[in-house]
Amino acid sequence: MSHHVERAPGFVYSRVGKNIQRLSCERVSLLELARRFGTPLYVYSAQAIRERVQAFTQAFSDVEHLICYSVKANSNLGILRLLSDLGCGFDVVSGGEIERVRRLGQPACRKVVFSGVGKTVPEIEAALEADILMFNVESASELSVLARCAAKLKRRARIALRVNPDVSAATHPYISTGLQKHKFGVPLGEARKLYTRAAQSKYLQVAGVSLHIGSQITDYAPFAAAMEIAAELVRQLNRDGHRIRYIDCGGGLGIDYRHGQASHGQSISGYAEAIIGPLADLPLRLLLEPGRSIVGPAGVLLTHVLYRKINGEKKFVVVDAAMNDLIRPSLYQAEHQIVPVSISDCQPEIVDIVGPICESGDYFARDRSVPAVKEGELLAILDAGAYGMSLASNYNSRPRPAEVLVDRGRVRLIRKRETISDLLALERVGLKPT
Repeated sequence: MSHHVERAPGFVYSRVGKNIQRLSCERVSLLELARRFGTPLYVYSAQAIRERVQAFTQAFSDVEHLICYSVKANSNLGILRLLSDLGCGFDVVSGGEIERVRRLGQPACRKVVFSGVGKTVPEIEAALEADILMFNVESASELSVLARCAAKLKRRARIALRVNPDVSAATHPYISTGLQKHKFGVPLGEARKLYTRAAQSKYLQVAGVSLHIGSQITDYAPFAAAMEIAAELVRQLNRDGHRIRYIDCGGGLGIDYRHGQASHGQSISGYAEAIIGPLADLPLRLLLEPGRSIVGPAGVLLTHVLYRKINGEKKFVVVDAAMNDLIRPSLYQAEHQIVPVSISDCQPEIVDIVGPICESGDYFARDRSVPAVKEGELLAILDAGAYGMSLASNYNSRPRPAEVLVDRGRVRLIRKRETISDLLALERVGLKPT
């Protein structure tokens, strides 16, 4: 089996017979996990997550930094606990994500940065009560609301303004965020005025500069360009009398969904050089917000083949996972590699791999060459650890999958499979008064 369909150290093929190879997660058979927990099933490798965090730590070892994992990529408490134990902080974008981190304990809350363009008063108050590290403020109006909330609770809020550097990142338009036409951040020209306003508030403490230009970016040049702009702003703010201690570099480092990455360490090193270079003369603590680049390749979605069918010249492989379980192919036209869990000497064929939902957009691959699989066999959709389960829904009244974390041979169910009863628990029949 060609190595490029493996995601070491987590997902590797091993020979189990003369002509058969089988995919496992840290030497635990994926076939056995599917039998035990059912499908669709998300499986994550703790060792793969550890290696990627270590690669970031190594690449940024020459500068003071904090990895603030982007919770939206995968918000399972079992994953968050693992990352917290590795020393990571967290980038959150909602009250729900704040509550997830709060469940890990107060030390985790002190490493939280709160981003997002539409923070509500209850969310802001929850973050203040949790004593988070910093608010990334996205508008003049938000700055006013935060000041009022902080005064009401008599809590001092550390703030950074998220500035919009007007740097284009070559990525999908839905996940590009660094241009002035996007909803994120404040224009660079307004930033100094807003920092002056913030410094006049008794309950706001100017602490940093924040920026984020998008997601799934594989070219380092936009990161370097954005950091050049941010560095110049920091120098101006320091001259204005502010004390800028943090620069939140955002996240956005992409992964290679088509082929995997032979060396993620090399990729992260290139990213680090682009970030660190423009900031070399500034005594700052870097806040990094990786999400996908840590958990993406550390997860797969297992799914059984239900049916094979032919419509004219088209061949379809119908599986039990659907767009509600993994929406990335439908939403972003993303191309996840899909491989049989058990591989023998079978010939490849051109097929569409589709789910059971009543939408033509419910597909995982179109006109894809894959080794021929029979009904009842198991497929693994690779690189599904990020924006898989966190974007899952109950469309068509489908319960969401279970999630399993494998750690050095130990298997932990970190989320039970939903049931129809779970879906209906909050609903009411009839018009009886409440």
